[in-house]
Amino acid sequence: EPPWAEGTSPAQLPTNMANKGPSYGMSREVQSKIEKKYDEELEERLVEWIIVQCGPDVGRPDRGRLGFQVWLKNGVILSKLVNSLYPDGSKPVKVPENPPSMVFKQMEQVAQFLKAAEDYGVTKTDMFQTVDLFEGKDLAAVQRTLMALGSLAVTKNDGHYRGDPNWFMKKAQEHKREFTESQLQEGKHVIGLQMGSNRGASQAGMTGYGRPRQIIS
Repeated sequence: EPPWAEGTSPAQLPTNMANKGPSYGMSREVQSKIEKKYDEELEERLVEWIIVQCGPDVGRPDRGRLGFQVWLKNGVILSKLVNSLYPDGSKPVKVPENPPSMVFKQMEQVAQFLKAAEDYGVTKTDMFQTVDLFEGKDLAAVQRTLMALGSLAVTKNDGHYRGDPNWFMKKAQEHKREFTESQLQEGKHVIGLQMGSNRGASQAGMTGYGRPRQIIS
């Protein structure tokens, strides 16, 4: 309960105390919004894929966000996952025989997975940060990275993907590239039109810089 609940307003408190309450509340609100993005149905699909892709020795996590986090946290299963997408003899991540118990070693293992995933083709915008998984800051971002990895594996179709190809959206990814290209062409066309019309434009009839902005908004 905030200290100003008993008839004291935040304005009467020292500045640092007045600031602490609201900022803490906001961070909790932001955290809850992030958590709402976590998809439990997606979790089931990703767990199934990882088990099929890596083999049953990776075990199965407890259901829910915490179980998913604990399962992946030390980086070993993630490393096995990305390694399984490469042929023998060119595995990108070294996986220790015994799972690392020291925190910095676990974080290092996760970081190796992230580098390998990026090298595989996952874009930076789809990559989670180590703290997103390790401290549970954004497990939806972890899901996003794994979805991107699965989509790439299905799209590459090089014989290393295991599981149902329909678990990931190969066609959507290909369509997205075409769409982006068409958007680029359209964008160039629009810019060309704007440049053409601006060349002949004059400031006659304009009553100030504010007017055009007001009309636009």
